[in-house]
Amino acid sequence: MTNNDAHTAESADEVIYEVRGHAAFIRINRPERRNALATSTVEAISSCFLRAADDDDVWAIVLTGTGDKAFCAGGDLKEMDDTARSGAQIHMPMTGPSRNMFEIILETYKPTIAAVNGAALAGGCELLLACDVRIAVDDVQIGLPEAKRGMGANFASVVLARMIPRAIAMEMLYTGKSIGALEARDLGLINRVVPRKDFDAAVQAFVDEITVNAPVSLRRYKEMAAKGWELPVAAALRLNAGPNPYLSEDRVEGVRAFVEKRPPVWKNR
Repeated sequence: MTNNDAHTAESADEVIYEVRGHAAFIRINRPERRNALATSTVEAISSCFLRAADDDDVWAIVLTGTGDKAFCAGGDLKEMDDTARSGAQIHMPMTGPSRNMFEIILETYKPTIAAVNGAALAGGCELLLACDVRIAVDDVQIGLPEAKRGMGANFASVVLARMIPRAIAMEMLYTGKSIGALEARDLGLINRVVPRKDFDAAVQAFVDEITVNAPVSLRRYKEMAAKGWELPVAAALRLNAGPNPYLSEDRVEGVRAFVEKRPPVWKNR
């Protein structure tokens, strides 16, 4: 896309990819399965994030689900049971020739927004954790019930305790109990909680607040934050990861627009 107002959409059976303005919207489209993650769904989500990452006209990425019941209910347990009954082994995290979906999202160097329209459970909760910021409907439940199913929550077992107090994270993992959106906000897992009737408008407003800013700066923030997460401060400050906004045309434009009292026109370079 090269037109700021262009609107494109690509629909598959399980995941819908749509670009509005400078934001890509990725929607899990399996409401009859509570937007559960079949193997093909995982591949489609990964492909969509890679596509958005490569599109210079996309400055932010929104991940959401179809319907009002579930953002994502996690792995497709029916598919897992069918696989087990056939005598085959389910896919093991961080194995095989393809990159892990959560890792792809975490390492997409553009702002990623989880728009949590319904329950975010198991792998659905991990999708939420992989995104940078999160906005949720006020009645949703968020949880990691993997221990109740003999699963492992591989991604959440690593990152959750880095995001909220360790004791709370371990309680969520050990008990498998869910928490509400307001409690998740109080813990810092959710940025904004809104009534369902206001959700779509609130998501768009959140996206607009982000994409009105210089895309070079946004990419720089994401890459610096991601690559410097566990580094000592002195090392992280010297990373110089991502595009350099200080030497960019957008920096020149941003300063000039301020002096001239007009909105900036970003070139993403």
